[in-house]
Amino acid sequence: MNFDLAIDRILDHEGGFTKNYFDRGNWTSGKVGVGQLKGTKYGISAMTYPNEDIANLTLAQAKFIYKRDFWDVLKADRFHDGAAYQLLDFAVNSGIPNTIKAFQRAIKVKADGVFGPMSLAAAAQLSEAKQIMLIVAERLDFMTNASGWNDFGKGWTRRMAANLRWGVQDL
Repeated sequence: MNFDLAIDRILDHEGGFTKNYFDRGNWTSGKVGVGQLKGTKYGISAMTYPNEDIANLTLAQAKFIYKRDFWDVLKADRFHDGAAYQLLDFAVNSGIPNTIKAFQRAIKVKADGVFGPMSLAAAAQLSEAKQIMLIVAERLDFMTNASGWNDFGKGWTRRMAANLRWGVQDL
């Protein structure tokens, strides 16, 4: 998948600047009420990037961060297009280690949080449709067990519905 297309989809979900007091991602500590409330912009959160000036983050800076810290770390270029997008969106919403470990569990390899040779080989044995379905299923399981489910579950579910539509388009 083209990185720019994937980012356009991410930005469609993430939007602009928000500063929700009750969203732990908006706090530099990752805990509500602890640290600085800096917010989230383009999906780049104060929890993950506490030293960034979130309010003044440019779109170009956000894309650079997504490429370097998400796309490349996920080795997204090694996956089917639709699966690459689904992995990226999962990682943006729930963190890279959670994403990789969830997918590794789904493909029955050691869940160490790194896409190494064994994980990549196991994933390569699966069709794009199977990769997408496994990623979405693991993500739904992960989200429904997340502490923010009661506050953010409805929005997360809508996001997943949109991602299923993207998955159909990608196949």
